[in-house]
Amino acid sequence: MELKIATRQCTDDQGDLRCFHYFLTVDQEELPHFFCENYGVHITEEAGDEASIPRITTSAARIDELLTLLVDNLVGPAGLADVVSDWL
Repeated sequence: MELKIATRQCTDDQGDLRCFHYFLTVDQEELPHFFCENYGVHITEEAGDEASIPRITTSAARIDELLTLLVDNLVGPAGLADVVSDWL
C-alpha cells in the first residue's frame, strides 16, 4: 500500500522546474506470533525518475521523521538511497 504524503516543486541549478512526489509505503508482515506494519519510502519525479526503499522501519515515528527530512530537503529519487543510508 502507498499513501501520498507530499508534493514539492523546486528549480534546479540549470533553472529547470522539478516536481517530486513523496509516498509512504506500508507492507504488512505476519510472523508466527504477531502482526506488524513495515514502513518504507517511494519518491517519484514528474520527469519520470523514481526510487523506492521498502521496509525501512516498523516505527511510525521514525518513518515520519525520515519523510519530513526528505520532503523538507527536496530529496529526489537519485538521492534517496544515500540519504536513507546516512539516516540509518
